[in-house]
This record gives sequence, structure tokens and C-alpha cells, in this order.
Amino acid sequence: MTLSAKLAPTGANDSVTVCNPYDGAVVGHVAVTSRAGIGAAVARAAVAAEAFRFSTPHERRTLLNAIADRMAGEAERLAQTVSAEMGKTITEARNEIRRAQNTLRLSGDAATFLDGEVMHCGIVEGGVDRQAVVTLVPTGVVGAITPFNYPVNLLCHKLGPALAAGNAIVVKPSPKAPLAAQMLVELCHQAGAPRDLIQIVHGGAGVAIALAEAPIDLLSFTGGAAAGLALKRASGLVRCLMELGGNDPLFVMPDADLPAAARTAVGQRYEIAGQSCAAVKKLYVHEAIAEEFTEILLAHVDAVVVGDPADPATVMGPVIDADAAAEVEARIAAACQAGATLLRGGRRGATGFDPVVVADVDPASLLMREETFGPVLSMRRFADLGAAVDEVNAAGFGLQAGVFTNDHRAIRDLTRRLRVGGVMINEGPDFRAEHVPFGGVRKSGLGREGVRIATREMSETKVVID
Repeated sequence: MTLSAKLAPTGANDSVTVCNPYDGAVVGHVAVTSRAGIGAAVARAAVAAEAFRFSTPHERRTLLNAIADRMAGEAERLAQTVSAEMGKTITEARNEIRRAQNTLRLSGDAATFLDGEVMHCGIVEGGVDRQAVVTLVPTGVVGAITPFNYPVNLLCHKLGPALAAGNAIVVKPSPKAPLAAQMLVELCHQAGAPRDLIQIVHGGAGVAIALAEAPIDLLSFTGGAAAGLALKRASGLVRCLMELGGNDPLFVMPDADLPAAARTAVGQRYEIAGQSCAAVKKLYVHEAIAEEFTEILLAHVDAVVVGDPADPATVMGPVIDADAAAEVEARIAAACQAGATLLRGGRRGATGFDPVVVADVDPASLLMREETFGPVLSMRRFADLGAAVDEVNAAGFGLQAGVFTNDHRAIRDLTRRLRVGGVMINEGPDFRAEHVPFGGVRKSGLGREGVRIATREMSETKVVID
């Protein structure tokens, strides 16, 4: 079902069954929320927002820290749920829960620095002797739609800033991984948050559209570009913050630390089976070091342990479902038919792959042109850095990029010319710190996440002139 689909009437027995991507075992169920239920949730949130808008920064920070404390007490249960419902390795899931707690605590800190400014109005001859006091006030009700790949931390990147800014929030998690999000909302209530201030609704594309069409005041969405466009149209004049994924490159220059670049490429591509928005999806290797680097890279790829995500020894688990696996497999086959060389991988189970490395990939292929959510490194050699940058820019995505080099001229050229939201030096594009602005340009999104800037994005500017 596409995001333009209508929300069908739902009955009391409609539910989503959540299955473990690795072995197909049923993990749990959630009830689908009807259109009437979504409307009622937003109406309750509006009442709660009106009361919460007068909360102090101290009260907001206290609440966010209390939620983080509750998460800390349930960290292992949350991690086990994330691992079971979306196939993330238990090590990756534990790291996500740790980061999510940090996101909430940083959001509490951001609440105390939501500062405005004072501006004098007498700026021309004869101007009035008045001052403008500029403040940031709550927006109201935030509708938050989150993806499956980081079901807790990406929710916290919406929940934390929304509360820090004084807003209410209605959350709709991915139907592929809704269980940990449900647990988090329950922990919020246990920590003292009013039930109507933080609510959750469940379902697929139709529920997302219905939430966007409801009388919310701001829509925050993380997902694909096509879905984002459908939600933007549905939401009308409501302000939207959207992180829409990327097709992120890593450039390896002749002077690079090749082992470090190889470790980074492997670590950031095969994490959560390649299903990260800013993962290393395209690897551009200078021809002067291509042979040496490829040998080092493949040795690291061969060391990736694939298997049961519940096993702490596993490095890479499955993709989210069989449809996603089939799409990745089809893109690999099409690229190879167009002349690419399969260096590693190619063996696929129902939802699992061996790590895949494909060299000499045609930039016109889907594997290079579009975001591929799967464990595939697509490699290209280059001699002219400018031409490689032009090739990346031509694809239309612009989330993040990375480069391994100490060549100042190359760094300056890349950072000026790449049309992306962030450039990581001697690091991969998947690097992120929770308080730093994160987001992209063009097909990769609108606005920014990162708790400090997101708290401001979820506020309205108010001017009082006296």
C-alpha cells in the first residue's frame, strides 16, 4: 500500500502482527488506530498542549530526565524488543537504547537554552524608541512518524525536542517495528508525563496520512522521499520537518589511512544490514590506491559474522522483510548485468545476505542512483575528484558524505561543492552526534534534527514590541 492510499475503516479486531525478520517468529501485536481514534488523540493532545505550554524549562528538563531514568531501568528489555522486532543485532540494539537516553537528556538541557533576543526598533533616523522582544514559544501538537530502523532513538529525536519546546506529541511508529515505541510511551507515562501529552497511534500508510491530515501544528517525519511527498501534500500548510534518507558517498583519497577507511566503510555499511539513512552506500576510491584498498576492504568484509541477531557474536543480522531482500537482490542483479563485478556476497536467504561488494557500478543503475536499504557496498574508481563530486550531486540526494584524506585542498573542494547537509572528515557519512544538526538538502529532506536545532524548529517565533 502506498502512502497515498485511503485509510480503510478499522474495526475492534484490526491489528498488526509483528514478526522477527530472522526466523519469522511472532513477536507481538498492536491494534490499528481508526481515523476517528486518530482525531480523538489529536484533540486530546491539543488540550494537553495548551496546559503544557506554560511549563517552565526546569519542569521540562525534569520530565525528560525522568523518562531517561525509566529507560535506563528497562534498557535490556527495550534492546531485546528492538532486536526481536526488526532484526538489529543485540549489540546494535543495546547501543541504540544507550544513545536514546542521551538524546532525551540532551533535549532536557536544550529546554534551558531556548533563548530569544532583544532588538531595538530605532534603526533609522526618526525611528521610534521601542524594543522588540523576540521569544520562542511552543508550536502545539507535533505529529511524529518514525521508521523501523532506529525505532527508539529516532522517536526520541522527535519526542525530546517536542517536549523541550513545550509541545504535545502524537507518535506513529512503523508497523514493522512498533513494539519498542509502545514500550517507550508507556515508560513516559510511568515517569509522570500526562497521558494526553504523549500518545501513540498504530498502523500503516493510511494511518500516517490520517495523522498528517489531522489538525496537528507540526509534522515530523523520517522515511523515504516518496512517502514524505505524500505526507507533505496531505498536511497542507502545516510546517514539516522531514529526514528523507540519502545515497551517501565515502571518498578515499591517495593519502588516506587505508585500514581506517576500510574499517569505517565496512562498519557503517553493514550496520543493521545496511538499513541506515546515512550509511556508506557509495564508495569512491582513487585509482592510485584502488587495488591496495580493495584488498584491505575485502579482508574486513570477510570478517563480518552473519547470523542470529540475538547472538552477541553476530555482527550483521537480516534486512527487515522478504520484500526488502528481494528488492536489494534485484538491484544487485541489474547492476551486474550492466557490467558491474560482484566481488563478495550474492548469497541470499529469506531475509539475510552475506555482505555484498560490487565494483565498477554504472552510476545510472538503481544500485547507485537510488538509496539501497541493504548490505551492499557499491564501488567506483575515480581519477578526477571534481567529476566524482559532480556524479554524486547529479543523483539528487544530499544527506551526508565522508572523505578520508589530509589534503586540505581536497577537503576544501569537497566541502564547498558537495550538495549535502554534512561532510565528515576522516570519518564516514553515518557519523552523528545527538546534539549536532543532522539532515539533508534536495531529495534528502526539509529542516534539521539534532536536539538543539530541533527544539527551535519545533517552536514558533513571537515578537512583542514595547
